[in-house]
Amino acid sequence: MEEPLRRIRALHTASTITVYQAYSPEIGLPAVRDGRFPVAWKPDRMTWIKPSFMWMMYRSCWGMKDGQETVLAVEITRDGFDWALRHACLSHYVRGLHPDRDTWQRGLKRAPARVQWDPERDLHLHPLPYRSLQLGLSGEASSRYADEWIVSISDVTPLAHEIHALVRDGELDSAARLLPQEQEYPASAELLAHLCP
Repeated sequence: MEEPLRRIRALHTASTITVYQAYSPEIGLPAVRDGRFPVAWKPDRMTWIKPSFMWMMYRSCWGMKDGQETVLAVEITRDGFDWALRHACLSHYVRGLHPDRDTWQRGLKRAPARVQWDPERDLHLHPLPYRSLQLGLSGEASSRYADEWIVSISDVTPLAHEIHALVRDGELDSAARLLPQEQEYPASAELLAHLCP
């Protein structure tokens, strides 16, 4: 079946969705230990969460990029994730979706969340012809994420390294079998209408 151009692909349950982030060990390891972000994590900075494991691998270079050596799987409530989508603004202006550029810019400044649709990645981290959602959280959304939405935090750095080693060795089928089984997230058309050009 052909992939639609934009889709939220994610590991999810009836009440949660898993998103990925990568941090230095100083932030990532205490977050895993305590199930919440440490004081060193700054809620006033925009934080980007990624439902796509492979996009996180691309962004963090398999957890080897400086400052992104600890890859976290953060399980959050679907209610929280949906709240962020409902209050998000697209990170770029789209003629026809937004009344005009000024209206979009005002909305972007007010919105506690923003959305980008970036090319999904294959096991070689090459771009695919369809896009996955990245969700930026700031202000109220960032605080809610850290204080209310988190159900659990897991360290998936060893998994990232294991899959990367298999890819390097040309064992693509074995690597693919280890990937999180992401499926379409059941976001309604109404919830995504203001985010899909």
